[in-house]
Amino acid sequence: MNAVRKNATPSQPETRVVPMSSVPMHAQIREIIRRRVLDGTYPPHSQMPSESQMIEAFSVSRITVRQALGDLQKEGLIFKVPGKGSFVAKPKAFQSLSRLQGFGEAMSPSGYETFSQVLSTRRVAASEAVARHLQVKPGAAVFEIQRLRFLNREPISVDQSYFPLALGQRLALEDLPTRDIFVILENDYGLHLTHADVQIEAISASEVLARQLRIAEASPLLRIERLTYADQRPIDFEYLYYRGDAFQYRLRIDRT
Repeated sequence: MNAVRKNATPSQPETRVVPMSSVPMHAQIREIIRRRVLDGTYPPHSQMPSESQMIEAFSVSRITVRQALGDLQKEGLIFKVPGKGSFVAKPKAFQSLSRLQGFGEAMSPSGYETFSQVLSTRRVAASEAVARHLQVKPGAAVFEIQRLRFLNREPISVDQSYFPLALGQRLALEDLPTRDIFVILENDYGLHLTHADVQIEAISASEVLARQLRIAEASPLLRIERLTYADQRPIDFEYLYYRGDAFQYRLRIDRT
């Protein structure tokens, strides 16, 4: 499958498919478009090429193009406006609550690009809530790391994490922009992460959070409190603020 030329635009798709491939034509087109959405070539809310343009660009039938677009619509990557065509949806990622994972771990298998901007790393006095969760005395020294998390180059969450002092100071020296803290704790430090206690609530964005996440003040956010354990010892207490328009948690519940 040939790649799109770098000067291709959303209104002039130039990628070709392979007619004799074992991969169905609509699946090839779907993957080409998905990559262009995920790498930002087709930005959020931009209009997709028309069906006629895709038919000409890919040399396929209308039903093949519609099947590819239908698959992408089901995935939530695009949406249709009657009489106007298809548009790129704002990224709305989801993470399963059935498994303890870091943000990058959860997003990478779906093809999302993730990275972090470290906002601050500092020694602070533990608040009553932080002290209770980390099992230290109120006012004891702990280490705070604040990060702005990005999904496909769009800010999606602010993570405010607290660690025992020595552990946090060590983490602050790591490559936090590109690596998940969970991965560092397990692979580099040899800690055995076992479980986490999670609490989720809906809040409105403060002025500071709105500015960091590039949304309007009072926009809906998901506020997650997460306390992660290594064996039976609490080592990471976090406040995670996720944009309500771009993220969701999913959970499977079985009835026995």
